[in-house]
Amino acid sequence: MIIGYARTSTVDQIAGFEAQLRELAAAGCEKTFQEQVSSVAERIQLNAALEYVREGDIFVVAKLDRLARSVADLMTILQTLERKRVGVRILNLGMDTQTPTGKLMLTVLGAVAQFEREMMLERQREGITKAKSAGRYKGRKPIAAERRQNVLKLAAEGATRTRIASQLGIGEATVYRILAMDRDRKP
Repeated sequence: MIIGYARTSTVDQIAGFEAQLRELAAAGCEKTFQEQVSSVAERIQLNAALEYVREGDIFVVAKLDRLARSVADLMTILQTLERKRVGVRILNLGMDTQTPTGKLMLTVLGAVAQFEREMMLERQREGITKAKSAGRYKGRKPIAAERRQNVLKLAAEGATRTRIASQLGIGEATVYRILAMDRDRKP
């Protein structure tokens, strides 16, 4: 059986998602697992697909970056599929792990993709540092004054930090930070 997997990071990537589904259908996928979730989030449909495949199946993705977030992640997925004796096809690369050359090329390309991502993150960090030194980077927007007042009010009423965070939809660290800043301001 030929099993497909399609993923986009956000629901805004509809065109890319539909293109993947068309490619998988053209590749003969009899069943396709699909999700719109970041690669760093839990990929429930990927896990379901990996559980679903059986010996002799072919697992197909349109692009390598839709499957794995890093070389380590790619290797884990490939090992899972290999243990189940399932082949992998990457359509845009014309790659098939059922051949030794395909396995080698997939590993090399995964390493290059991870290197490229790490370089992009490094450039991003450098850009942020440069923007900070030029005074153009402000960081996160501060919590609204109203929300800050709500934290202080709930704390004065005796609510726990956890309850305050839950009730206002903010992190506990934010609650602690607001309360600490308030203590520092008092004489």
